[in-house]
Amino acid sequence: MRATLGWIRDFVACDMDAPELADALTHRGLECRASLEGVLEGVVVGEVVEVSPHPRAQRLRVCKVRADGETLEVVCGAPNVVPGIKAPLALAGARLPAGMEVQAAEILGVISQGMLCSQAELELGDDASGIWILPGDLECGKRLDLALGLSDWVLSFELTPNRADCLSVLGIAFEVGAVVGSPVSIPEISLEERGAPIRDRFQVEIRDPDLCPRYVARMVEGVEIKPSPLWMRRRLQLVGLRPINNVVDVT
Repeated sequence: MRATLGWIRDFVACDMDAPELADALTHRGLECRASLEGVLEGVVVGEVVEVSPHPRAQRLRVCKVRADGETLEVVCGAPNVVPGIKAPLALAGARLPAGMEVQAAEILGVISQGMLCSQAELELGDDASGIWILPGDLECGKRLDLALGLSDWVLSFELTPNRADCLSVLGIAFEVGAVVGSPVSIPEISLEERGAPIRDRFQVEIRDPDLCPRYVARMVEGVEIKPSPLWMRRRLQLVGLRPINNVVDVT
């Protein structure tokens, strides 16, 4: 069982740092270890300030990218790179999640001092069609995982059969609440229903009330299947799950 510290803090106030909390939980009989995951060292928020054609390659562009007070020259082949956008910039020496180490390199006579990245190259999505265009209000030069909240402490639990109550993040939150002396807060969900009663849409016949005394259904319409928000996808990835889409991920 894995849960991020940020996820747990959605339900219970906890000021303890992750290693201290893992030690306290272990001493209570819930074997736990903490590890910082999702860190993207050397990948920062870059701002593209100038784009010009590569002198020797029609499909490449030479970009001037500002990051933390300095402007770097980066060769890029993405079709969506234009001046004014912000995008992930992997600096020389950065190691991408797939294991590739970014180095300053000469590309057809032009020195590229880094790499503008797509979501797929950072393993933060499936889009490999171009560089990842970031929100314009992000701080230029800030480490990407900190700017977007992509990294977090992950608590990994070795649960025994008698602790099935901790097979959920909420269950772990109750255990953490007992450690730190804080109550667990479960968000209230307000569901506004409108439209015709479901019995007007279809009928259900219960043939054996002893085996099925009641059948309950709710119809949800107008749902658009699309990728989940980044924060949700990243949270699932950190605990070892693969995001699918918004409908699957919320279940």
